[in-house]
Amino acid sequence: MTTLMEKNVQAALFMPLTEFWLGRTAMVRSVVWVLLSALLFSLMGALAKSLGSRIDSMQVAFFRALFGFIFILPVVLRTGFRGLRTRQPLLHLWRGLVGGAAIMCSFYSMIHLPLADAAALSFTRVVFLAPLAVFFLNEKFDMRRLLTVSAGLAGVILMTSPEGGFQFATLVALLSAALVAGVVIFVKRLSAEDSPATLIFYSSAIAALMTAGPCLWVWTPPTIFEWLMLSVMALLGVLAQSCFIRGYAVGEATVLAPLEYTRLLFAALAGYLMFGDVPGVWAVAGAAMIIGASVAAARTDAKPASILPHPVNG
Repeated sequence: MTTLMEKNVQAALFMPLTEFWLGRTAMVRSVVWVLLSALLFSLMGALAKSLGSRIDSMQVAFFRALFGFIFILPVVLRTGFRGLRTRQPLLHLWRGLVGGAAIMCSFYSMIHLPLADAAALSFTRVVFLAPLAVFFLNEKFDMRRLLTVSAGLAGVILMTSPEGGFQFATLVALLSAALVAGVVIFVKRLSAEDSPATLIFYSSAIAALMTAGPCLWVWTPPTIFEWLMLSVMALLGVLAQSCFIRGYAVGEATVLAPLEYTRLLFAALAGYLMFGDVPGVWAVAGAAMIIGASVAAARTDAKPASILPHPVNG
């Protein structure tokens, strides 16, 4: 009797919301997913930066990679390990190594730079992806792409030079963006034969193993509260990545790509509220150029999905 009553209460509470959500168009739902992804990525970065005040970025990156692996395990167990067979083991290894390096660089930059700056520099992945796509995917590099790449690089210079030159963390952020671009190339090659679950399983496992060594080297015993923060931070990253995938699974990439840059607004707000970071004029101008170049690159691509940034750091 109690169980039936509980089911009736749950139906009364959630059915209207479910009906409302399913009543929206696929494009509206995809927009919501992408905006939610941007918000969750920003919250993850804020927690990572807060943890970085006492815990090394390598340790934070390890827990993000480890939780990513743990959360994909139920999917693998449900489908069976036979689904993990692949004819491209070497490519999976390289993809995992590049992705693991990207995670470490990404968390280092989030912890050592203002959140808004780290978010803006992460968008330069599209700038790096354009020439990589020419060499590895045989895509054309026309004048429009040359202009977008040049604008993106100019934005990076504008963000950093007036402030007194490149910081080491800035170079690490750019390296992270370049590595993410490399991951996109690997994903495009691997996805021709292997399922998304297979890609995520191998990349998560390799990234967790890769970050374990540096984590042990710099290990700082977390407090109970820091354990909780690490868990929530990793969970936010997994949820953000899931929302990102859901959004692009049904929406048009050229419409959704510009929405990702709301992450910069969320990061700036979190940075101001939690750490007192106020972006300078040059930083804002440079970020605007980077975002403009990224949007133009996404809209220029005849196959938008091929140039989409993969949320490795999520």
